[in-house]
Amino acid sequence: MTLPLIPPMLATPGTLPPVAQDARWAYETKQDGQRVVAYLEGDGGVLLRARSGEDITGAYPELRSLGTALGATPAVLDGEVLALDEQGRADFQLLQPRMGLAHTPGRAARRAAQAPVHLVLFDLMHLAGRSLLKVPYAERREQLAGLDLAGPHWSTPAALVGHGEQALRATREHGLEGLVCKRLDSAYEPGVRSRSWVKIRNLRTEDVVVGGWLPGKGRLAGLPGAVLVGQRTSGRLRYVGGVGTGWNEAERTQLAELLRAAGTDVCPFDPVPAVPGAHWVVPRLVGEVRYSTRTRAGLLRQPSWLRLRPDLAPEESAADIPDDPT
Repeated sequence: MTLPLIPPMLATPGTLPPVAQDARWAYETKQDGQRVVAYLEGDGGVLLRARSGEDITGAYPELRSLGTALGATPAVLDGEVLALDEQGRADFQLLQPRMGLAHTPGRAARRAAQAPVHLVLFDLMHLAGRSLLKVPYAERREQLAGLDLAGPHWSTPAALVGHGEQALRATREHGLEGLVCKRLDSAYEPGVRSRSWVKIRNLRTEDVVVGGWLPGKGRLAGLPGAVLVGQRTSGRLRYVGGVGTGWNEAERTQLAELLRAAGTDVCPFDPVPAVPGAHWVVPRLVGEVRYSTRTRAGLLRQPSWLRLRPDLAPEESAADIPDDPT
């Protein structure tokens, strides 16, 4: 490859810019997919690299024709590979079976036929032999839009300048992962987690019932490393995941005492989850957790513990959980 290797620039977690600075920022939808840097050599070929630098071109054969999109013009592009659900929203659960197939072309081709991916392009770091790393974001975006990169499996959605509050509200209303805020005058900083890019993840909170726990390791030996939680649906307690973060040491110690007092040999979840080493408890402790999204099977993604809810009865943890496709 003759193009320069460019690690992707990363965003810093944060909040919306001050209202007085709103017009100095652009806003893009935060997508739940796999980050990709695409190298178009200008000879019809394309090389896709993951955030780690790994060559993942073989995992996505439907994106190979992107290599001809700019003819003989070489370019380096930043984007995100997505798998879309029936509503056109990114679904990481759909994408996971596609990841890791870079060295199994037969399986990758079959998966591509069954569930093709879509590449969303949002930055341009190199074009026609010229580095754009020091060019302001607004100008890079303008040049990217001018390439008119829209194909059967890729697109270049527009960024919104200003109106950050409205943009964030729209992502929440449509059940999207979040928002990325980018300073219009920012340079592209390869491999840097920069404050010029700010990511805001939409998090949800729900009440759950504790039905078990897993022992901690290392400094957490003797304490719960994670609690196993569920929610009531159709008259049964459905397992919705393990929560392993959100406590300080004192809170974890208090929780350990409550869990030991509620110990039982009977699993309260229906069906019984496959969780090796689990200790079951009588399902009477209710807690509040924060999470990003649910998987297709109803499991909570990236859950963290917020607090115990002694004011709630276990029966109040009812939720509309999709049927487990497995």
